[in-house]
Amino acid sequence: MICGVDEAGRGPWAGPVTAGAVILDPRKPIEGLTDSKKLTEARREALYPEIKSKALTYGIGWASPGEIDTLNIREATFLAMKRAIAIMGVIPDEILVDGNSLPDDLPCKARAIVKGDLTEPAISAASILAKVARDRAMADLEHRYPGYGFFKHKGYGTQAHSEALQQLGPCGCHRTSFAPVRRALETVA
Repeated sequence: MICGVDEAGRGPWAGPVTAGAVILDPRKPIEGLTDSKKLTEARREALYPEIKSKALTYGIGWASPGEIDTLNIREATFLAMKRAIAIMGVIPDEILVDGNSLPDDLPCKARAIVKGDLTEPAISAASILAKVARDRAMADLEHRYPGYGFFKHKGYGTQAHSEALQQLGPCGCHRTSFAPVRRALETVA
């Protein structure tokens, strides 16, 4: 049992960082798996329920903006990954993580694979789960914090987000350790 792990949301100024962990069922192939960033939103949304229904198991883990600010984005990403793996409820034979580094204290042997979301189907599936789950969470935050445009930019550092930060100041889902948000806080204070 090979578990693929990937994250979504390391770079945004707002919202959680999200990780997916997936063990695919070789008897139930899924066509079109690749890096979530290479897929349209519609294609990711179509693959999301298929991955969830065909995988042997999966988990989606989160680290909050507060955890990101306390730990730093790298460690918060690793925390979200460990949470996603734990949610699966099984210990895989091996964990494949997209990127060049691994969280500490994983429950089995693990390898980091640069651009693994392009070459390893389980990592691709994890990438899609993490991206869709995070995008949906950011759409929900649009209702809680109107005016920021989270539904469109998902918390990333766009011009529209920068303008909203200047006009409204940071809200409860912003990452205060990120420089643009910190600067906006200093302006408000």
